[in-house]
Amino acid sequence: MENRVEEFRKSLGMNQEDLAKAIKVSRQTISSIENGKYNPSLELAFIISDFFGKSIEEIFIHERSNEHEEK
Repeated sequence: MENRVEEFRKSLGMNQEDLAKAIKVSRQTISSIENGKYNPSLELAFIISDFFGKSIEEIFIHERSNEHEEK
């Protein structure tokens, strides 16, 4: 899943450590989220979206697959 965490973080002039401290996670967690190596829990996604004042959909980009559509 792609995300815009790094973009929003940098727009506030924050480094990864600053954001990690603000939302009470490790800097490694922020790095992994930004690099797409870790998808945050729903709870953490809400914490991040609340911190930036954005909707989850504005931060996390989910491409829906068509495999569950009826044929």
